[in-house]
Amino acid sequence: MSAYQNDIKAVAALRETAGSAWSAINPESVARMRAQNRFKTGLDIAKYTAAIMRKDMAEYDADTNAYTQSLGCWHGFIGQQKLISIKKHLKTTNKRYLYLSGWMVAALRSEFGPLPDQSMHEKTSVAALIEELYTFLRQADARELDLLFTDLDAARSAGDKSKEAELQAKIDNYETHVVPIIADIDAGFGNPEATYLLAKKMIEAGACCIQIENQVSDEKQCGHQDGKVTVPHSDFLAKINAVRYAFLEMGVDDGVIVARTDSLGAGLTKAIAVTNEPGDLGDLYNSFLDGDYIDNASDIQNGDVVIKANGKLLKPARLASGLFQFRKDTGIDRVVLDCITSLQHGADLLWIETEKPHVGQIAEMVNKIREVVPNAKLVYNNSPSFNWTLNFRQQVFDAMQTEGKDVSSYDRAKLMSVDYDETELAQLADEKIRTFQADAAREAGIFHHLITLPTYHTAALSTDNLAKGYFADQGMLAYVKGVQRQEIRQGIACVKHQNMAGSDLGDNHKEYFAGEAALKAGGKDNTMNQF
Repeated sequence: MSAYQNDIKAVAALRETAGSAWSAINPESVARMRAQNRFKTGLDIAKYTAAIMRKDMAEYDADTNAYTQSLGCWHGFIGQQKLISIKKHLKTTNKRYLYLSGWMVAALRSEFGPLPDQSMHEKTSVAALIEELYTFLRQADARELDLLFTDLDAARSAGDKSKEAELQAKIDNYETHVVPIIADIDAGFGNPEATYLLAKKMIEAGACCIQIENQVSDEKQCGHQDGKVTVPHSDFLAKINAVRYAFLEMGVDDGVIVARTDSLGAGLTKAIAVTNEPGDLGDLYNSFLDGDYIDNASDIQNGDVVIKANGKLLKPARLASGLFQFRKDTGIDRVVLDCITSLQHGADLLWIETEKPHVGQIAEMVNKIREVVPNAKLVYNNSPSFNWTLNFRQQVFDAMQTEGKDVSSYDRAKLMSVDYDETELAQLADEKIRTFQADAAREAGIFHHLITLPTYHTAALSTDNLAKGYFADQGMLAYVKGVQRQEIRQGIACVKHQNMAGSDLGDNHKEYFAGEAALKAGGKDNTMNQF
């Protein structure tokens, strides 16, 4: 017997116990409401989605074709519509997640207005967005199930037993819109205690996976901008531990931690690491510092710092800001050390922030990491900060040149030009872009591919397309042709915006509560009937 049928039976028994006072309560209506509210708390969601991620990670280890994907979002409605679209077109949410981008929280959710990605926004807005996303995903469940219940009632009224059985099976085997969210906690918004407190709020809101980066909290920069400052490993590991303690305290024992390293593009550190003996983590971190080896005290100037490194006295290069500088061309080695250290001290997945999407570059680092941690896996930022067209056209150009092919008709510096759009090189580059995620999953250990800021850009693009026609000479045709007609043709559920906002769902509830006396909004005069 299905959970739905069990609930009907259980509520019927309760009603019987309550006697005539509950005579107006319909057990099947209660069962429907329970089905529409499967997840009662954020912790229910966190536990459910953590199990999904763990299963997906194991399946990826067995088969690299089983990688996962997500798109970043900045509002509950955006996340909801993504999952509705996934279910409509792909029939299942399997291995499809959501990403909560700290960049978009800063740019679109702060009470200060648009902010750069520097952890200046209210940290509580991160947990608030997680809660909002899951509120909208749960509402998507309630709405879709309500449509099934309405169709079930219609099949019963028509005496169509076959259709009734088909709809009942869909209800009994319903797949929720609730999926894992990989949630960005930036650099932890302060010291480890602050990180722990915020992580708890995020988990309470439903987060099963928290991503944290090894930058200094008060110097944090977007991963694709300059001026990034990393912290010694001991500082970062304390924050990983803080997140793990938060998961365990909240009872999400299989919560997932993504340890992000920005070391590839970060040339600075705020602190010299504490070291107790040669070869320990602090010593290894300091070994990458730029500076001059000195022989005597006369080489030390006022305010200089001197440490013992590699058996010698090193005067690290110190900038006017008080920050210390790493040697050039040490980024890859620092990334590898960061990743191995994080995995050996509690992290589950890695994030390596790169300056371009290049399978070979990522694979070089991952292969070194896997020499020590064989099952190391990455979450990778398929970032809109990359010029994907130019990057991949240049990669193809370089490959063609290496193979001895004639590339004289191309200007490598101008390959973004529309003049090249129909060329063989452009077509080869587009195919590499299309297969990038599968190629990187197979060759570079990437378990999860995400785009951080897609809906930031799609919102701007679609608004621009509407505005340029509507405020010019097209008027309503710009909206009707470019938006509404496309919604109708493509079966976009939001064309019935009253239904999407819960009007029909509310009507059915009114009928549960008041029977024939219910005042319903969905009658014959509702203009949504035009659709």
